[in-house]
Formats: sequence, C-alpha cells, structure tokens
Amino acid sequence: MIRRQFIAAAAMLAIAGITAPALAQPTMEQLLAPGPLPEKSFGADDAPVTVIEYASLTCPHCRTFHMTTWPAVKEKYVDTGKIRFLMREFPFDPRASAGFMLARCSGEDRWYATLDLLYRSQENWARVSDATSALKSIMGMTGMSGADVEACLTDQELLNKITAVMETGKSFGVDSTPTFFINGQKHKGALTIEQFSEIVDPLIAAGE
Repeated sequence: MIRRQFIAAAAMLAIAGITAPALAQPTMEQLLAPGPLPEKSFGADDAPVTVIEYASLTCPHCRTFHMTTWPAVKEKYVDTGKIRFLMREFPFDPRASAGFMLARCSGEDRWYATLDLLYRSQENWARVSDATSALKSIMGMTGMSGADVEACLTDQELLNKITAVMETGKSFGVDSTPTFFINGQKHKGALTIEQFSEIVDPLIAAGE
C-alpha cells in the first residue's frame, strides 16, 4: 500500500510543479491566508516577527536546521514572545509526503514529537530500500501500528492537502528547502542561529 501511495504522491507532486504560478513578492496577507490544513505554529500570535518555514522531511539541510538552529531559535525568540514560528510542509519527494502524512495522522498532541522523530531518524527511512518496513518500525515508537501507518498513507484527501500546501509555497517562489519568510522577506538555506539573529534582531527592535 505504501508503495502505491508513493506512486500517487509522485504524480501529485508532478502536477503541483506545473500549476502554481509564482508571485513576484507575496504579501503578509497572502502568506498567512488560511490553507487546507490547520496551521502548525509556535509562539505568541502578536509577536513582532512572524517566521514561516517551508521544509521537506527528507532534506538534509532541513534536518540540520531542525537539529542545530531551531532549538536555539525556540529558546531565544519563540518562548520569549518575540517570534511566531510557523512550520509548513514542502515535500520534495513521495517519502517526504509520507512522513508529513504520518505526522498529521499521529494526532495533534503528537504531531511535533513525530516530526522531530522523523528528522532525527532521517537516515533510517528516507534513503533506505525498504521504506515501508522502516516507517512502520519508526512510527511504532509513537504508538501507531502497521495498519495505522497503511491507513494513513492511503488517505488521498490528506495527501492532496499536503500537496496543496506545497503548491501554495511554490506560488510564493519557494523552490528549495528550507525556505523562510521572515516578516514577508524570503531567505533560503539552513540558517545558523547567528545568521537568523542578524535578520530578526533589527525587526524585533523595530517592532517593540
């Protein structure tokens, strides 16, 4: 079933690649318009800086940001009310789509823990030959059974919604991951905490 889902996902991704005309520069209103899936955000809604991250679970650079920079960003800026941080799906391949689907299927209270687990175990499922067994084994740590995994990955409506999130990102000019929109301005690559601070500190100061 997972193999069939990967094939379906590949077709959806191919469609997405040709149906999203890029905007020259999206406005904050466009960037924050409600999408097909509930927003996954961290921090205060009224924070002076809003950061939107488009990432792929199979992207090594996204993993680097998640493992090395995100904890510092969360502690320094998100937990102190200075930044609202939104994480959005931008799967570059069917396995990334599968990972994002499983995170959504894991439940609201386990979504982030599942995302974190999939990043940390990326080398164990993203590029192995038997992705089916690997994902079932990894998701077993979250309490999902093999049947739960298969049911999730055959949810075409969920796949369509995740693909739509990616398609919208493409319309904003996203073509690599991770890509960040920081108060509407696009920044590419796995920013270090020093690079991140150079961008957001002046914005925070201006907004205070």
